Amino acid sequence: MKQLLNNYPELEKLMPKIQEAIDKLYTVYRGGGKLFVCGNGGSAADCEHIVGELMKEFKIHRELPEIMKEKMIHAGYGREFISNIHGALPAVSLASHMGFITAFNNDANADYVFAQQLYALGREGDALLAISTSGNSKNIVNACMMAKVIGIKVIGLTGINGGKVKQYADILLNVPAEETARIQEYHLPVYHKICEKLEDRFWA
Repeated sequence: MKQLLNNYPELEKLMPKIQEAIDKLYTVYRGGGKLFVCGNGGSAADCEHIVGELMKEFKIHRELPEIMKEKMIHAGYGREFISNIHGALPAVSLASHMGFITAFNNDANADYVFAQQLYALGREGDALLAISTSGNSKNIVNACMMAKVIGIKVIGLTGINGGKVKQYADILLNVPAEETARIQEYHLPVYHKICEKLEDRFWA
C-alpha cells in the first residue's frame, strides 16, 4: 500500500477504503463467493483486465491446493498439466458475454443488461465491482440495485462525485478526479493494488 501512496499521493484519503475493499473481497473469497465486474467502454476493458489478474498468476506463483493436485494425479494427469494450472480467484466480467449482451440489448432494455446477468448468476455472498467514471450509467446503477436485492456486496469504483452508484455501494472508491480519462488513470493502480493484495493473502 505504501508504494501505491508514494506513486499516487493524491489517493491518500482513499487508502482506508481501498483496504476495506481488499478485506471485503478476501472475506467473499474465503466464503466461497465470486466477484462480478461491470463497466462500459474503457471501464469494460478494465473489467477484462481485472478478471485476467484474478483468474491466473499476477505477480507471484499460485500453488494449487494439495487435494486438487492429488485428484489430477489420480486421474492420470502428468506433471506438465498440473504445473500449467494456476491457483485462481473466481471472477466474471459481465461485459464479456457478447452473445447474451447483443441479444438482450436487441430484444429488451439495454439499461438492465448487467442486472439480468446478476439475477441469473449471482448468489448471496458474492461481490460486485461496479465501474463507472460518472457513477450514473444506468446499466451500472441497475446492476447495483439488483446486487442489493440478492445480497451481493457492492464496491463502486467511480470519479470523485460517486454519482448514483454511491447510494448502493457498500464501499465507494471515488478517485479524486472529474475528467473521464484522468479517472480511468486512477482506476488502474487502484484495482491493480486490490488484485495484488488479494493474491498475497491467498498465496504469499
